[in-house]
Amino acid sequence: MRDRLFEEARRFVEQAQLIASENSDPHDQAKALDIAKNAVSSAFANSTFAQQRQLQEFQHTLDRLS
Repeated sequence: MRDRLFEEARRFVEQAQLIASENSDPHDQAKALDIAKNAVSSAFANSTFAQQRQLQEFQHTLDRLS
């Protein structure tokens, strides 16, 4: 399960980046960011140390998009 949560977090972060880069509707951008942040948070507790480091990078990416 932890790999599934990690992969979902990665996918949602990538999706948020794509939506932000396309200058989409601000509401869509905010929604994508919220979904990605929740996915990163959910994945963190059940991940390996290496995955946690990557999830921290995902969070930094999302912080820059905010």
